[in-house]
This record gives sequence, C-alpha cells and structure tokens, in this order.
Amino acid sequence: MTTVRPYSPEGSKREQVERMFDSISPRYDLLNRLFSLGVDQGWRRKVMRLVAQEPVEHLLDVATGTADLAILASKRVPRVTGVDISEGMLSHGRTKVAQRGLAERVVLQRADSAELPFPDASFDAVTVAFGVRNFEHLERGIQEMRRVLKPGGRLFVLEFSKPHNGLLGGLFRFYFHRVMPFVGRMISKDKAAYTYLPKSVDAFPEGQAFVGILNTVGFQGTNAQPLSGGIATLYVGRK
Repeated sequence: MTTVRPYSPEGSKREQVERMFDSISPRYDLLNRLFSLGVDQGWRRKVMRLVAQEPVEHLLDVATGTADLAILASKRVPRVTGVDISEGMLSHGRTKVAQRGLAERVVLQRADSAELPFPDASFDAVTVAFGVRNFEHLERGIQEMRRVLKPGGRLFVLEFSKPHNGLLGGLFRFYFHRVMPFVGRMISKDKAAYTYLPKSVDAFPEGQAFVGILNTVGFQGTNAQPLSGGIATLYVGRK
C-alpha cells in the first residue's frame, strides 16, 4: 500500500519532488490521460519507434514513474530497467508490470538520476519521459545518463515545451496555468503538485537551450523535434 505524505515546500528540490510524486501517485495515470486526452501515449510510441530503429538489448528508463514507457519499451526490447526517486510511483509501476506478466523483462528500482547505480557503458539506450525537468542537478543527471550508455548508445528525452504559435500558445498557457492546476488539485487532493507542473515547464531550458546542454555534456548528433505544435519536444543524442 502506498504511503501518501503531504507535499511540503521545504527541503531540497529532490525531496520536494519525491514527496509530491509519492502524494499524487494513486491518481497519476488517471490525470495523465485526462489532461493529455491520451496524446501522451502517442508521444511515447513515437519514442519507441525511434528506439527500435537500431538493435537495443538493454534499455534504461530514467524517472520511469508508473512505468508507462518502460512497459511500452518491453514490447521491443528484451531487458528494461526503470528507475525513479518516488517509491509511491514505483509501487504502482510494479503492480502494472506484474499485471501484464512482464516481471522478467521489466525491473523497477529506486534511484536518483544524479547517482545512477550502474557501471559505465551498461545500456544500449536511455529514455526519460517528462522527468528531466524535475532533476535537481540537470547537467549532472545528463552526465550520468551518458556515462551508463554504451559507446554509440542513444539518449531520448521527451519533455513538455511551450508552443510558440500565438493562438495555440495562448490556449496552452490558459489550460496549463489555470485549468490543469484546478482540476489536478480537485482529483489528486494535492494543493501544490499541479501548480508545480506549469512552473517547472516554464523554468525548463527548452529547445536549442537544452540541445546546447546535451552538446556541452558530450552528446553528438543532437536534435530537437517539436511534437503536437510544440506542446512537447523530443530530444535525441548519441554518445
């Protein structure tokens, strides 16, 4: 049974994020589908189509949450390891993995992106969906993901971004800053979690700024692909 702890603004960003996701984990999947109308699953499928363009024996999914992407990856990849700092999210993820009979293909464990508990060059590919903006130490987390990749391995980062089209951008800002926090508070019973989400997206160095960070850390062939008019962006790089 998940222990739900109240969100508190005190502590490090890592501690805040962990408490927040522990708190909302029972309703996280419901809110994801509700807010995105299921489009988020289409974005994840796009990630996996790109992953599958080259052989991948072992994939690491960072900030795996309730294991949506890890489960999707298991259809194409023999071994998937998912890590997250929230035990509440992982607990729900393990239930989903077990229900689908995937326990031998998908392993979930608690770990921090800044200190991944794996040897160098352990994985053929690394993914992170809607989690990189929550890293307490962004560049360090990216360095760690690069460290555990095999030479030639690929990184796929799926993250929210802000549409630059005037009409779409205005609608998105209203939805993201007004509608989503209100509905999120009502359903999740967490007053802060869905206020944090738009703020974290606003603060994230999206687009070419994030590509620049990937390049600085040492990734090659990096690019950013806006999705759904720029509501999300898929970043790809190679070690």
